[in-house]
Amino acid sequence: MREKSYNARGISGKVRLDLFLSRQDTDLSRTRIKSLIETGRITVNGETARPSRILRPGDRVRIVYPEPEPVEITPEPIALDVLYEDRHLIAVNKPPGLVVHPAAGHRSGTLVHALLHHCTELSGIGGVQRPGIVHRLDKGTSGVIVAAKDDRAHQGLARQFKEHAMSKQYRAVVYGVERPRSGVYRSSIGRHPLHRKKMASVHSGGKEAITRYRTLEDFGLLSYMELDLQTGRTHQIRVHLSESGHPVCGDPLYGGRRRLPRDADSKLAGLLKDLDRPALHAHRLRFDHPVNGEPVDLCAPIPADMQAILDRLRELKTKEGRS
Repeated sequence: MREKSYNARGISGKVRLDLFLSRQDTDLSRTRIKSLIETGRITVNGETARPSRILRPGDRVRIVYPEPEPVEITPEPIALDVLYEDRHLIAVNKPPGLVVHPAAGHRSGTLVHALLHHCTELSGIGGVQRPGIVHRLDKGTSGVIVAAKDDRAHQGLARQFKEHAMSKQYRAVVYGVERPRSGVYRSSIGRHPLHRKKMASVHSGGKEAITRYRTLEDFGLLSYMELDLQTGRTHQIRVHLSESGHPVCGDPLYGGRRRLPRDADSKLAGLLKDLDRPALHAHRLRFDHPVNGEPVDLCAPIPADMQAILDRLRELKTKEGRS
């Protein structure tokens, strides 16, 4: 049985139990913390409590981690593009359209099913549905994703994600051209007040979200951007780009299904019409190996659908330069 204890000695003001723990090195999400509190696995001074309990200086909080449940997911022989692998972790280039872990509507054919077939063993910290999963990418987003094979690696990777110690670089094809060509998007992101499936920059109740951006290529109607995540909020890049007036191409949720002008190149228009996901790619991930401390630098090539759009945009730009 694994457990951790925390002393609330240094708190000031009214701090909720769930918020206090979300700020500690627990390796647990806010949702997971709430679940453990409600099932009595998190106690305050030896007594069960509610997530909203206000802590007092000196309170002792104890977490008793449940034993990993046996994974009942059937491994599936789904091909993986492995970028890095050792006995502690594995990193792959996730193709667009592949769901990361089982959920409602996706009980099979996920990255987890593929990893279990390839690795046979994954860290149990993520629970039955998410063994080995430390972070995730949206179904439509392609690129680098890393998973842990053992709990030590999982804890080390989770700590780096939580402390924003990882370098996470994305590439995107977007509408329009941002001015200035480089800068920082900064807002507080939370659930959209009207649309439950969307996130948005909000005035209260959100979490700080910071994205550094740089325009790599300017094509006029579209541009190719590089984005560095300083934080990791849900849909962060898609929200920031949409709210700046430059939604990711192919993103129906955040306005990326715009039409090009009627006189636009028909081949380019066809490529955009056929794009069935946001043109967003997790291009590079850099971190320290969670066990041996060595630097790991992983890069995934731009996928075919995005590359085809970029190739056509470059052809058109070259033609314009000659005319």
